[in-house]
Amino acid sequence: MLTLKKVETEFTKELAANGGSSAELCFQCGTCSLKCPSAKMMTSLRPAYIMRASRLGLKDEALDVDALWQCTTCYTCVEWCPCNVQVVDVITALRNMLVADGEMYENHKKVARSLIKNGHTVENNDKIKKIRKELGLPENPGTVMDSASAKADFDKVLKSTRFAQLVDQ
Repeated sequence: MLTLKKVETEFTKELAANGGSSAELCFQCGTCSLKCPSAKMMTSLRPAYIMRASRLGLKDEALDVDALWQCTTCYTCVEWCPCNVQVVDVITALRNMLVADGEMYENHKKVARSLIKNGHTVENNDKIKKIRKELGLPENPGTVMDSASAKADFDKVLKSTRFAQLVDQ
């Protein structure tokens, strides 16, 4: 049940500026929550609740860290939405707002650190190396780290977005 705690009128503008403008189109039919495969497994992820809180300017409720990071961005909610609300864009915008404030799931930080360090989101361990070798592939797959110009571009993006600092907060 949604209880009004603190309405922040500027929050909806901030959300829209971060890519979540379609929240205002939601009329709370609940289809997003009904069709969400993650919501069926995790009781804290209820896309309709997130959309309602976002639309009403309930910042604290919309920025529920646990629920936002449980979304797998599969876009099932978007495919089924009768109003073409970009629910995943709203959730992504909310996540970006959290990250800007230094809040992120530790597992997501781990993946991001691996990307920054290795050019991969998953660590290439001995088991993976062995499988790749058995398949006749190089032990280490190619990444952006293999090209000096691509690595320089990657570093520019990291620097301009302050991504590395956000991950290490």
